[in-house]
Amino acid sequence: MSRIFVTGGSGRLGRSVVASLAQAGHEVVSVDRDAIPAEQLPTGAVQHTADLLAPGEAERLLRETNPDAVIHLAAIAVPFSAPEEVIFSTNTRLAYAVISAATDAGIPKIITASSPTALGYGSPAGWLPPSFPLDEQTPPKPWNAYALSKLIAEQTVQMFAAAQGDKIRYAAFRPCFVISPEEWQGAPTQQGHTVRERLADPALSAPALFNYVDARDVADFLDVLLEKMDAIPNGQVFFVGAKDALATAPLAELFPRFLPGSGLLTEHLSGTSPAFSIGKARDLLGWEPKRSWRTELTPPYESADSAASEQALLNDENHAGLVPAGATKETP
Repeated sequence: MSRIFVTGGSGRLGRSVVASLAQAGHEVVSVDRDAIPAEQLPTGAVQHTADLLAPGEAERLLRETNPDAVIHLAAIAVPFSAPEEVIFSTNTRLAYAVISAATDAGIPKIITASSPTALGYGSPAGWLPPSFPLDEQTPPKPWNAYALSKLIAEQTVQMFAAAQGDKIRYAAFRPCFVISPEEWQGAPTQQGHTVRERLADPALSAPALFNYVDARDVADFLDVLLEKMDAIPNGQVFFVGAKDALATAPLAELFPRFLPGSGLLTEHLSGTSPAFSIGKARDLLGWEPKRSWRTELTPPYESADSAASEQALLNDENHAGLVPAGATKETP
């Protein structure tokens, strides 16, 4: 059992991370400007309300709580939800403040949240990658302050890893469009639409390349990553997503409609193949997501153009990918 310090613990992703890690037997210290309602705080977790950009605040809390690991989720997590200079300044300063304070405190494991938007999809100038599925080798081309701030968060952990060697272990992860447990029951997602609406109208999920992930699967990923950080190369970046796309039709059919020029690049994304690959997380960590919109949405989604039976979809052997997208005040 470890004591884990989670920033942004009250956000869409943070709540599930705090709850899942506590359920797994860890002591969890949740830190956020907003508090989790006391009746919702899981057994095994404590919380502190704090502004981590205040001078010395991160250092003080780390000194008082003395954690074994830090997971940094706190950020302005929605692109264009604040002026660009505010998003850039807030997110980059938060990442540096928390990672630097944790390093100075000698915390042995430090993880930061990034975002798949660092790749640059959605650029008004047009965007096409070298190939699909997208993975950690796809060149990042951020075009807005949010995406750039997340790429800098990744580079911040890699900078500290270069300076510390293997004395302290660092990693970053890019979560897909985060779906929290209540959103499977009909609560609005981060962009205001329900999951059912995003499935019924592909135009709603197309800007995020039809990526998504259950917040609890991200929490499971983080638990596995913490366990195995000592055994993998330092400073790694991982995509974290579901096994399929948030779409009822194959991406080979959808991408030509929403991403001009992508037809030849995506024609192999048949069945339930997503646009992003989670092969690295599988290979280095042995992690697999457990949840899909096909298993979690209640009542189950029914559509005439659904792609095959549920069992065939869940057993799809095409490991083309998985992946990322926005979040909330923590994703990263």
